Amino acid sequence: MRAAILQSSPGTLRVVDVEIAVPERDEVLIRTMAVGLCHSDLHIIDRGNSSNLPVVLGHEAAGIVEAVGPGVAYVKPGDHVVTCPSVFCGLCEWCVHGRPYLCESPAVRGGRPQGEEPRLRFDGGSVHQFSGIGAFAERALVHQNHVVKIRDDMPLDRASLLGCAVTVGLGAVFNTARVKLGDVVAVFGCGGVGLSVVQGAFLAGARQIVAVDLLESKLAMARQLGASDLVNSGTDTVVEQIIEMTKGGVDHAFEAIGLTRTAEQAFASLRPNGTATVIGMIPPGRVVRLLGASLLASRRIQGSSMGSNRFRVDVPRYVDLYLQGRLKLDELVSSHITLDQLNEAFESVRAGEVVRYVLLFDQ
Repeated sequence: MRAAILQSSPGTLRVVDVEIAVPERDEVLIRTMAVGLCHSDLHIIDRGNSSNLPVVLGHEAAGIVEAVGPGVAYVKPGDHVVTCPSVFCGLCEWCVHGRPYLCESPAVRGGRPQGEEPRLRFDGGSVHQFSGIGAFAERALVHQNHVVKIRDDMPLDRASLLGCAVTVGLGAVFNTARVKLGDVVAVFGCGGVGLSVVQGAFLAGARQIVAVDLLESKLAMARQLGASDLVNSGTDTVVEQIIEMTKGGVDHAFEAIGLTRTAEQAFASLRPNGTATVIGMIPPGRVVRLLGASLLASRRIQGSSMGSNRFRVDVPRYVDLYLQGRLKLDELVSSHITLDQLNEAFESVRAGEVVRYVLLFDQ
């Protein structure tokens, strides 16, 4: 099968022929139909771990089940599915306490055990799968707990966005922060995740939603998806503007970029008893600095891991909301691309020029 592999980091993707194994116990073979290009993939391209190379990137995917291994009862060939990187075991402390997004069980992560035939081979050696998925390929062989079954009438290019960006953004609102009717919200960063936060806040009934971004095109998109107020982040008065337009600060601030500066701005924009939720991937070693006195007014800062999702519950609900016309996904798709256009597309992602590219496979 054709797949895009990363052999060095920093590096570029190379489209090659890769061998894929047959499904073994608990595994599902998916014919990949659509994959969203995520900043998490770009992080690996730009500063990945050399010990996990070569690797097939791509994790925000939708496709059709082709075959299943022994022990798989949840899906069958022909089912439409979405993949999610937050695989769960269902048995560990995190899973049984209702936090499957924190599961780190080696039984479901990292592919097959050492010594067994690898799922993917190239040039005589094994190939890693990013997030245990590796969707920049015509087929994906994954653990069954990486997938959620969806309705057949859901367009698969739109469904792919539910595998990461939309689930992360909506989940941060509904599951992590639990935004309530009438709350005031600020969203820092209007990419695929941030725009999903905007939509989540709108669906939750927030009475004011302030969108913050450097690009006017993304701010215009945020307005289209429910933002009531816009702030261009290219000034030094972002926090002051938010406090003024909200008459004292926000109940919830979401950081969806992954920068220490915007995380600090999110916290500084809170009113007393407000909560800042950091979604973006802040680089290792970077420190977020807060004014200690601000904590005395019951302000809080927290992280959100994959939107605190329970993706087999959440994703089918998001599908229904889309098909009812209440969740906007069409607007998030900037363009469709092919496997051979990945490197060019990631240049645009790196420059922050797009919301979401979706890779489509000719099947």
